[in-house]
Amino acid sequence: MVRNIVVLGGSSHPQLNATICDHLQIPIGNVLLSKFSVGETRVEINESVRGKDVYILQSSGGSVNDHLVELLIAISACKTASARKVTAILPLFPYSRQSDIPYNKTGAPLSRASNPYNKPDFPYSFESKPQTPHPDHPPSAGLTNGVNGLHKGLEKLQVDNGIVDPHNQQNGRFSNYNHGPPKRSDTLDSQLSSASMTRYSNGSSSTMVNGNGNGHHDEGTNATSSKDAQFQPRPGYKVWVAQAGTLVADLLTCAGADHVMTMDLHDPQYQGFFDIPVDNLYGRPLLKKYIRDEIPNYQQAIIVSPDAGGAKRATAIADGLGMQFALIHKERRPTKITDRQNASMMLVGDVAGRTAILVDDLADTSNTITRAAKLLKKQGATKVYALLTHGVLSGDAIERINASALDKVVVTNSVPQEEHQKRCPKLEVLEVGHIFAEAIRRVHHGESISVLFQYD
Repeated sequence: MVRNIVVLGGSSHPQLNATICDHLQIPIGNVLLSKFSVGETRVEINESVRGKDVYILQSSGGSVNDHLVELLIAISACKTASARKVTAILPLFPYSRQSDIPYNKTGAPLSRASNPYNKPDFPYSFESKPQTPHPDHPPSAGLTNGVNGLHKGLEKLQVDNGIVDPHNQQNGRFSNYNHGPPKRSDTLDSQLSSASMTRYSNGSSSTMVNGNGNGHHDEGTNATSSKDAQFQPRPGYKVWVAQAGTLVADLLTCAGADHVMTMDLHDPQYQGFFDIPVDNLYGRPLLKKYIRDEIPNYQQAIIVSPDAGGAKRATAIADGLGMQFALIHKERRPTKITDRQNASMMLVGDVAGRTAILVDDLADTSNTITRAAKLLKKQGATKVYALLTHGVLSGDAIERINASALDKVVVTNSVPQEEHQKRCPKLEVLEVGHIFAEAIRRVHHGESISVLFQYD
């Protein structure tokens, strides 16, 4: 039994909370979690946490935003109640994929929203370039309302006066200043001011002659407005996408968390967003154990990564089990993020007559793994397994899996899977509660948790 410790369970995953407390042989903390009628989150800690180590369990499946706010309020409440240390345990870290935003080759991120910049008849696109002239390119034509800048007016004035030296461009450019600065009457601003005064005088005189405001004054106004209408300023050519990953890290830190514990971050470099220690546990040992125990003749099977981003994760399992490895490469040629589902997939490796095991960290809509399974069966694979750490399975993912070529989908219970199991006969769930319980025990006693990272 672990002493001087309090484990508080959030409302996201009650079954995992009970499993962890059973392994630690301690009762779950007394906390009231509810909502007011207006929809605001209510958190009350009904036991003393003064001077104790508090571990708050909260996953991010289901209502992600409500669970995140509930976690932040619980952390702040524990720090206010003089807890010695507060550790946030997030089996599935919220917004962990927001740092992974697709960029095109020019550097402008692609946007999912439908806006005028994505329309084909719009003059600006993601391939547009700003109007700053390149040293090897001629300068742009400037604005279309007739004002091309003071420097062009001065250059034109120099050409009219015949003072440009064709053999020395620098002398021709600055020779106009040999006898002092240009006169006020020669500047472009002065010329524009004079033209405006002349136009105003003509309009005023024509108005006086006609005796009302419907004479030549209206024609002058219409001409000016039509001339100004040629220039229609538009917003910038880039549509930026907000990255919420850093924001969530700052929110947890500002709320008072002293330590964060999670499992299989989508991007391991996400730990760099924090100024506090982050322990990223691995679900790989569970997946390797399942392959050894449940897949017959597993050494003749082949590990397949459904995309290039998960190649390192899949090769680690393949090398540990002495199995071969294959990769599915996505050709994301379309320029719009909405067309990513239509990207072509290409298999690198031979799976004919073998059992293929897809390995990935997360499945949300299950579009990637179902399309990968279809490709593997087309290439001659006898059976296709999908081993995933986080089975979010949102939207129509369950229906897609049931109708796919997948023979079995294995996930962990980092998010609740009770409802998914009822709807999907192909789904099998692995328990991760004992891993987090052992990590909590070791962290509380100041022991190393590197043993939890060992794969063999």
